[in-house]
Amino acid sequence: MFSLRTKSPTLTTSVCFAAVVLLVSLVSPGKCQTTPSPPISCSAYKNCDTCVPHAKCLWCFTSNNCTDYPVSWLLPPPAVCQLSQARWGVCWLNFEALIIAMAVLGGVILTSIIVCCCCCCCKRRPSGPDRDEERFARRREEIKQRAEERKVERKARHDEIRRKYGLIGDADHPYSKFENE
Repeated sequence: MFSLRTKSPTLTTSVCFAAVVLLVSLVSPGKCQTTPSPPISCSAYKNCDTCVPHAKCLWCFTSNNCTDYPVSWLLPPPAVCQLSQARWGVCWLNFEALIIAMAVLGGVILTSIIVCCCCCCCKRRPSGPDRDEERFARRREEIKQRAEERKVERKARHDEIRRKYGLIGDADHPYSKFENE
């Protein structure tokens, strides 16, 4: 049998070690809290090259100043700066040309997606008649053949009945010689 006394020092050591690890993991080291530097206002930038790399700033060539981009508007209103004189992102491309280029690029991408979808749909559909049309055509032919066979059988039966009663002028039935006299 196992003795509790031989295992208790090992069990006690394990429990103490787990408690210490838990205590150390819960205590987090203190961090120095430094106050972040206040964000630099866009008006502090004095030329286009230093202004436009910041996404929140807009450079206007008419007034040669850097202003905060009016985030409440999708496009900057004319009171802030004319679109042809506004720069955002890069200095060599005015905002008006940027909007036109983005619209053209979006239109080209959208058109190419639509054309690709149409081409893929057209390739999936075979150019010749599909299986359903072929199956229907075969059925129609079979129905026509059966109808033709029934018509021939019907005509043969009717001719047989006409011969039997002498309604057809046929030389091979037995009463034909009496009809000519």
